[in-house]
Amino acid sequence: MDQPAATPPHLAWGADALWQALQPVLPGVSVEVVARVDSTNTRLLELARAAGGDRQAPITRPGELDAPGARGHAHTPLGRRAADLLPCLLVAEEQTAGRGRLGRDWVSHPGRSLTFSLALPLAPAQWGGLSLAVGVALAEALEPSPAAPATPPRLALKWPNDLWLRDAAAPAGGRKLGGILIETVAVGSRRMAVIGVGLNVLPLPAAPAAMAGPALAHGHACLQELDTAASAPAALAAVALPLARAVRRFEAEGLAPFLPGFAARDLLRGQAVRISGGTALEGVADGIDAQGALRVLPADDGPCQLVGSGEASVRLAA
Repeated sequence: MDQPAATPPHLAWGADALWQALQPVLPGVSVEVVARVDSTNTRLLELARAAGGDRQAPITRPGELDAPGARGHAHTPLGRRAADLLPCLLVAEEQTAGRGRLGRDWVSHPGRSLTFSLALPLAPAQWGGLSLAVGVALAEALEPSPAAPATPPRLALKWPNDLWLRDAAAPAGGRKLGGILIETVAVGSRRMAVIGVGLNVLPLPAAPAAMAGPALAHGHACLQELDTAASAPAALAAVALPLARAVRRFEAEGLAPFLPGFAARDLLRGQAVRISGGTALEGVADGIDAQGALRVLPADDGPCQLVGSGEASVRLAA
């Protein structure tokens, strides 16, 4: 009879050190580590909805806040605790129902992936481009920009919310290393943002080809390819504080400070792309505008088109 698979040992996450580092930037923050959860984003959104007194409050992505019912309102339940609006970093060693953008599944493996979400009240003047700012912060924390400007960084950003590792041997010029999912929900008159991050840290365990599925259509990259000593706790320690600082800077200054960093790592610029979803379009990606929309030069030589993240799905034509 087959023996059940051994449970991986719990990792040393250094939650106290994380809390001390984050506290000056996110006063009142809590740091929680759990062995298993369906989804860190889902768990934090449920807590935020309960705090707002409306468990059916609509969940939106940045850029969708003008939808009916998406804005906050003044109602909160009597006796609501102040802590319900304080920031929270929730880390899961394993997610059983991880979610990516456009409803896609995000598969994680204990010890081989880093999955966490940061929830905090946020009130930027413009929400568009938040995922790009987060991507820049993560990429620069994991792989600082090379000293020689002529050398492109290996860690690239695929608009609007993916991290890729450049790889000339890969069909699309790279392989997916991680993803970002940002969702928001009203809590009283404030809006809570939940920023979910999933990163591949170590190579995937051997698995039947049938289990690969569309999630691995662009190949699998991991942080160990950048740092042979990579681990999930080390990756979290590297990105947590830069992420918090970037979100606060985005709230105060918008996307502008992050535009050069994104341009240096823009995976799509100059590449033939296909856009599907809300906008059907083929052409050549030409960077992003000041609000974070993708610029596309159409294949029919028409005027430049701007594509908002919304429901758009972007694939390299190759």
